[in-house]
Amino acid sequence: MRKIVFPAVESANEDGLVAVGGDLEIDTLQVAYQSGIFPWPISLDFPLAWFSPNPRGILVIEEMHLSKSFQKFLKKNTYHVTFNQAFEEVIRQCARALRKDQPSTWITPEIVDGYERLFKKNLAYSVEVWDQEELIAGLYGVSMGDFISGESMFTKYDNASKLALYMLLLRLKDKKIDWLDTQMVTPVVAGFGGKYIPRPTFLQMLQKKDWTRKRNEIF
Repeated sequence: MRKIVFPAVESANEDGLVAVGGDLEIDTLQVAYQSGIFPWPISLDFPLAWFSPNPRGILVIEEMHLSKSFQKFLKKNTYHVTFNQAFEEVIRQCARALRKDQPSTWITPEIVDGYERLFKKNLAYSVEVWDQEELIAGLYGVSMGDFISGESMFTKYDNASKLALYMLLLRLKDKKIDWLDTQMVTPVVAGFGGKYIPRPTFLQMLQKKDWTRKRNEIF
């Protein structure tokens, strides 16, 4: 069994860059997330990069709030939501989704392969939003014990990806998981009450996680 070692997160530069290179094997990803580090390729042409930003984005479940417009959407919603039914399609849709001011996706083929391996080992999850038989939105992330991250999401229609996140947060609340690692605070995450916290605080919270909990106990 090989030994995976990352540099100390305190050695990260001002952008949160901790290391460059390595691989996306299951054991590498497990050590990374347990250390507060995640992969984030800068471009298809740039070597694999690993980050631990300071501050770190999280969403505390008890602090979740809903906008009035989203509450109105929920009352009229006809979409249905599933968990772990279309992981491969969700991550590929996320990879194809272009973001504002982002000419290319950070979800490289290597990222897709790595997280699909995690999913098959019950260490990643997906949330799917359907309009009848059409997949219209979704998100995926890591599920290691009761540490849950949100990696990326996509949507074809207004509010659909918000519905995926909302249903995820409800599930985590029901399973007594008190916060979601969002890494960054996007406008969607901010709309639900996401915030930045200092990296040392995040690492302290990370140490309290139960890494032995099974995915099927949560999803």
